[in-house]
Amino acid sequence: EGRHYHLERTLNVPQSLSRPHPPILIGGGGEKKTLRLVAQYAQLCNLFPGPELPHKLDVLRGHCADVGRDYDEIEKTVMLRLDPGAEGESVDALLEQLRGLAELGVVHVEGVVPEVASSQRLELLGEKVVPEIAGW
Repeated sequence: EGRHYHLERTLNVPQSLSRPHPPILIGGGGEKKTLRLVAQYAQLCNLFPGPELPHKLDVLRGHCADVGRDYDEIEKTVMLRLDPGAEGESVDALLEQLRGLAELGVVHVEGVVPEVASSQRLELLGEKVVPEIAGW
């Protein structure tokens, strides 16, 4: 019952495939609230790459300890600019950055590929980056 809606029987169709609910992803690096909420409720967290990332992960580890949660059961993700360069000149730097993130426990990277309409950078990612990281 509400001012604008009256619903007799609400349905969630189709039902989620995961039980008891779909995985919850919380993004952000706020140390007092956001990372505490990640420790309490989320299955994934999305953080910002950069020099403060190890510290943010330590804060999350502390919040997990406070609530009795296994830190390792939370998947860590980041948003990243995936730019191998127009001719592949930045592949090594990108691989180094991805390797560093993997060493910190980041398991998913969502990214933006510049000038994706030309597909050359996507091809470089497929040829030079994906085969390298596939075994990590």
